[in-house]
Amino acid sequence: MFKPEMREAAPRLKLPVLSERSSGVLLHPTSLPGPHGNGDLGPEARAFIDFLQRAGQRWWQMLPVGPCGFGNSPYSSLSAFAGNPLLLSLDALVDEGLLTSVPQRTRLRQDRVDYQAAARFRDQHVRAAFDRFQSRKKGWDRFQSFRAGNAAWLPDFSLYTALKRAHGGVQWTLWPTPLRARRPKALAEARRQLADELQFHAFEQWQFARQWDALRKYAESRGVALIGDLPIFVAHDSADVWAHPELFQLDAEGMPTVVSGVPPDYFSATGQRWGNPLYRWPLLKRRGYAWWIERMQKALERFSAVRLDHFIGFQRYWEIPAACPTAEDGKWMPGPGDSLFQALRRALGPLPLIAEDLGAITPAVKALRDRFELPGIRILQFAFGTDPSAPDFKPHNYPRRAVVYTGTHDNDTTVSWFEQRNHDERNQALAYLGARGDEIHWDLIRAALSSVADLAVVPMQDLLGLGAEARMNLPGTAVGNWAWRVSKRALSPALADRLGAMTRMYDR
Repeated sequence: MFKPEMREAAPRLKLPVLSERSSGVLLHPTSLPGPHGNGDLGPEARAFIDFLQRAGQRWWQMLPVGPCGFGNSPYSSLSAFAGNPLLLSLDALVDEGLLTSVPQRTRLRQDRVDYQAAARFRDQHVRAAFDRFQSRKKGWDRFQSFRAGNAAWLPDFSLYTALKRAHGGVQWTLWPTPLRARRPKALAEARRQLADELQFHAFEQWQFARQWDALRKYAESRGVALIGDLPIFVAHDSADVWAHPELFQLDAEGMPTVVSGVPPDYFSATGQRWGNPLYRWPLLKRRGYAWWIERMQKALERFSAVRLDHFIGFQRYWEIPAACPTAEDGKWMPGPGDSLFQALRRALGPLPLIAEDLGAITPAVKALRDRFELPGIRILQFAFGTDPSAPDFKPHNYPRRAVVYTGTHDNDTTVSWFEQRNHDERNQALAYLGARGDEIHWDLIRAALSSVADLAVVPMQDLLGLGAEARMNLPGTAVGNWAWRVSKRALSPALADRLGAMTRMYDR
């Protein structure tokens, strides 16, 4: 494993842009090694950046980095703005003088993330750091400046998180009516009673912002840019929906009247019922898309580029009556289309966005993507088989303005995917790739890097040639996901050098 503290600081290098031929690796920070139950923003994250630099990689792509909600999913966050406290580096708090030490040997698992155990462990130590911060007051002015600069979302998030904890973790629609309905007198009383807890959650977010900024600067000094991930929808049980219920299609009790999903297709006879509340797009438009502008601005503070999850929903989305148990009885509804992206561009300038244009893509979806010159996505695993869309995912059909992946967090690993193919599909893939298949993961990596797509991204699991045990997420299941972690010894110089040689061969 690389030890960044033993390497001399490199001069700041030119960062890539999405339209430039380059490549990167997909690895969520929780999957990094480390002794504290899950990967975080500390020394192992810097060591991974050094690994990327040695391998000639220009991008580190992550999943959403908000606080995890239902099922520990980063796509079901408790906030569209806050950072995940699980990612706080306890080592950094020691360096700040806010902790005297942190155990480097714990009973926490090293091979997979036990979210509940890791959260308890980190919460204990971050609260100790907060107590020391309160007693010392060092940096108090910077803390207050951070709170003032994030007043659009931080007070509501802090209060929501404190109230959720005070009510045993239940969703906000089960809180007492005055709190659920945000009656001013009840909120004022809650702020008084929970004042210390509110300050603690603000402290967590301040520390997250500081540690993130330091990590991003470290990455940029090594010529590595960060790619984030922004889900189109937000979780019903989130600070955003509780604080802004008028922006969502809810009933008088705060429950969704319609929910998100996708219709039945080749992969699912009943479709997928995701359950997120749907936006009141006309109201958002009348307000100049202010909430979306603030959300995107926060994302671009953290990342050089952002993947827009479920891009087709911006052109049209599948509306399912909340009472329906499946997605079969939904209907297509128009999304915000050009008006949202025009508002974002006016407010924020050029949009370094990646359109996750998978699923029921139509000519109108393609036109929206292309009008704003957003690269779409190509998945190599989808290139082989009987699905009618398979030819679109073969490299000889790629446009330059595209991002190619061997697979994503929602796919099986390439090794396991290949094992599950039938005889004909395997032969089709091997004939196309000109390969024997004894290292099918490297065969697909070579196909990605050699393609004309401007950007190629490889999941860490595929670089390591891992099987189904390393799969990050199985869509449609609520348990056992998001827990995979890479071992410290796996991020070897030999692996970096092999990837680097192939990266240079294909001018990335």
